[in-house]
Amino acid sequence: MTNTAQKMDEAIHLFPWWVVLLQGIVSLFLGIMFLTYPMGTLFVMVTFLGAYWFVSGIFALASLATDKTNMGVKMVLALLGIVAGILILAYPFYSTIIVPEIFIIMIAVWGLIMGCVSLFASFRGGGIGAGILGVLAIIFGCIILANPLITVLYLPFVLGIFGIIGGLAAVFFAFQIKSATGA
Repeated sequence: MTNTAQKMDEAIHLFPWWVVLLQGIVSLFLGIMFLTYPMGTLFVMVTFLGAYWFVSGIFALASLATDKTNMGVKMVLALLGIVAGILILAYPFYSTIIVPEIFIIMIAVWGLIMGCVSLFASFRGGGIGAGILGVLAIIFGCIILANPLITVLYLPFVLGIFGIIGGLAAVFFAFQIKSATGA
C-alpha cells in the first residue's frame, strides 16, 4: 500500500461518515447564509465568538483551581478571553466590524511576512515560483492593509463561497467514506 493510500485509509477511519456529512451540511448552510444575509450572519458569528471567548475565559480561570502550571499565562489568557467576550457581547454592532477588521489586518500582516519569506527563499535558490508567490502575497497584503474596512465588507461573501465549496467537498467525501467502509 502506498503512503498516500495509507493516509487516506487512516483518514477514512478517523471520523464516521455521518460526522463528515453533518459538517458538510452545516458548512453549506453557513455558506448560503453568508451569501444571502452577509452582515446578519457575520453579526451572529461574531456574537457567538464573543460568547465563546467569555465562557472559555471563565473555564480557564476555573481550571486554575486544579492545575497551577503556567499560572501566569493561563490567567492572562483567561482574563483576555473574558474581557474580549464582554466587549463583544456589550457592543455587538461595533464588534461585527472591528473583530473581522482585526482578523483581516492579521491576515494581511501574515501575507506580507510569508511573501517576504517566499521572496527570500526564491533568491536562495527556491525558484521562480516561490518568487512569484512572494510578490503576489506582498501585493495582496498591501492591498488589504490599505483597505481593511472594504475587505471586511467582502469577507462574508468570501466566507460564503468557501463554505459552499467546503460543504460540497465534505458531503462528497462523506459518501466516499460511506462506500469505502461499507456503512
